Amino acid sequence: MKKPHIILMLAGTLFLTACTTKKQDAFDNDSLTVEGLYHGQEPPGMVSKSLDQDIVYKEGWELGGVHAPKMKAFYLTSTTDAPFRPLVVSFREENRVLRKYEFYNSGGDTLYTKDKYIERTESGWSEIKSLGAPFDTIPIMRLMASSNGTLVFDEFTRSGNGVLRYSRLINGKREAPKPLSAAINTGKWNAHPFIALDESYIIWDGEREDGYGDSDMYISFKQSDGSWGPAINFGDEINTDGEDGGGYVTPDGKYLSYCPRCKPPYDRKWVDAQIIEDLRSKQ
Repeated sequence: MKKPHIILMLAGTLFLTACTTKKQDAFDNDSLTVEGLYHGQEPPGMVSKSLDQDIVYKEGWELGGVHAPKMKAFYLTSTTDAPFRPLVVSFREENRVLRKYEFYNSGGDTLYTKDKYIERTESGWSEIKSLGAPFDTIPIMRLMASSNGTLVFDEFTRSGNGVLRYSRLINGKREAPKPLSAAINTGKWNAHPFIALDESYIIWDGEREDGYGDSDMYISFKQSDGSWGPAINFGDEINTDGEDGGGYVTPDGKYLSYCPRCKPPYDRKWVDAQIIEDLRSKQ
């Protein structure tokens, strides 16, 4: 049976893991000095390279590794079995990265985890809120948001037949979730969707007969009539014969980050997002 990967990601509106039961105020002693954006790492070109594990990975903390919208925070998810998975946040203060273990941290106006969310207030974060029915009845692994508040999310089922859905904000009200089209919901193990901030494409991973092995990463571009175009495989420069997925694009739109052969210690890679534009030209 394929093992589900609960991946922490975020888009223009942040997605975060839930919370620990006790807030911790002190910064961890684990800190380092870096220079430049992306935690001091040299950005990749058109050939994928690994993220520096000394900066973005800590034993017991899994697939996260995502930047906040303003590129001033970095988020990881715990692999522990706690009811609420703790959160590690790396803050950039000028050129210094400080890792902080906390209840919630800043970085956006709304933070999502599955069917729950919190909102930024003048005094900090709100109490945990729920998207309500039917979101709270769906076994969501990853939920992402566009700049307009459109949500895309997956559904874990042991059969691998979970459906990827979306939900828009219409006149300030959230519509009931709807399945994405068959261009996306085809094959098995469709999971971990990412929607571009401008909603021009969706990235996800799943198994199809034309794939390279287990799950591959795919992309679908929104067409002029509002429909989703055919699924395009990212190809063997990204996909392997293992479980590949968890793709997201940095908030500045410059780099695609993903997890090849998603097994511990989760060697997360990144590559120039020009690869997306190259695929767009082939649709």
